[in-house]
Amino acid sequence: MDNFWTRRQFLSRAAGSAVSLALAGPGKSALAYGAGTSALRGRFLTHVSVVRVNQIEVTPDRSIGEDEATDNRPDRIRSRREAFARGCPEGRMTWAISWLALNDTRQEYKDARRLLVSFHERYGDEITFIPGGYFAPMFDTREHIRETIHKALRLISEMVGNGYRPQCLVAGFLDAESQRFLATEEGIHVCQGQIWSQHGIDNGDGDGGICYPYYPSREHYLKPAQGAADFIDCVCLDGWTCDFLAARREGFQGGFNSRLGVGPIETVGNLGKEAGRKEMMDTTAMHFDQGHALNGFGWVTGIWEVSVGHDEDLTWWLQAVKDRWPDTQVLTEGAFGLEWRKHAPDNASLNYRFDAKGTGAPGSEKELEIQWFMNREFRLGLLRNWITSSSPMVIDFTRYDLRAHEPQTLEREWSLMNVLNQKGTRPEDKPIRLGRLTPEDQRRIYARYPELKKLA
Repeated sequence: MDNFWTRRQFLSRAAGSAVSLALAGPGKSALAYGAGTSALRGRFLTHVSVVRVNQIEVTPDRSIGEDEATDNRPDRIRSRREAFARGCPEGRMTWAISWLALNDTRQEYKDARRLLVSFHERYGDEITFIPGGYFAPMFDTREHIRETIHKALRLISEMVGNGYRPQCLVAGFLDAESQRFLATEEGIHVCQGQIWSQHGIDNGDGDGGICYPYYPSREHYLKPAQGAADFIDCVCLDGWTCDFLAARREGFQGGFNSRLGVGPIETVGNLGKEAGRKEMMDTTAMHFDQGHALNGFGWVTGIWEVSVGHDEDLTWWLQAVKDRWPDTQVLTEGAFGLEWRKHAPDNASLNYRFDAKGTGAPGSEKELEIQWFMNREFRLGLLRNWITSSSPMVIDFTRYDLRAHEPQTLEREWSLMNVLNQKGTRPEDKPIRLGRLTPEDQRRIYARYPELKKLA
């Protein structure tokens, strides 16, 4: 079980499975290389279910995709909540309701809204709004997006009553100025505002950010704020936890799905029950085993539309997670974001580390190992063949100290790419050795991670 440098093995709770941890080199403590400086500790899982009318409601009066009204009927919503309760009786989940589902006057949607309110009252579930069917800034103006958010939040407060206010917004992608609006005008300080490493799939591209919580910059939603001048007091969260090896791909490059991870469509739906569920747990383990050891906490998340079904897979996954990692806290999206916010007043302590080997699922090559280093100044991705002990290659180096600009027109490309990007979509995106980066970039990397010098 080889790793990039000195290592040690331990057995996980899963019978017979072994996972390797990147620990300290000679003369270093595990803490020096391992757990980041964030004070947050523990394992956290968040689940969001979406209730909608149309598959992708890009604006309040325009939809693309299929009408899914019959797949969002009350008995389907009830089935989802019962499946969640079977998997984690004490857990709380977040419901994201679309504009059309909030305003539909048909009896089944009136009943659906009452059902969601009953879940809040009985279980403490969170009910919030999802603008634009994940892709609001790709299809609508920032000003109109904010108007819609304001109206929808008011409708939700009236629907739930008793002064209710959600703690987060679920948005898929959301521009920086709208996240600032949430914090300053709506008093909401958590936003599921980016889909990490999505590119070449669905209706929006957004690679270049950090997969764990951060405060976005006013320049770009994927850029961590560099200081007080560009700071947005809204914790930005990823929407889907993906297999790191699969996620490095562009779309369906090579015939593989780059969104492979804990989502049911890409796993059980494409791979079958046995292989799909294994991939869901293997992806979870990347965060709850190695990731937890390296960062001090682990977080896994996913958004499952009610219309896709797979309720039995949700029950199985939650039960399997609680069996293997009994300390896992299953929280609403807003509760998790605010918990992180209590421990991190800004981005100064960001220092996320991930070390993952391929799971053997399609697109996650068993012989490959990927390491990610993510902080306020940059993110760095290294890839190598651990079986042949090959030298790691830099597949991504994204600097956050450089100026960044979001699109000013309606378009699907909202990525943040500069020096080198893992997707390989530009001529300059060719994997290189650390020592081939510019001297300035090498100094920047080694100042924070001096142990990487020997890999140059």
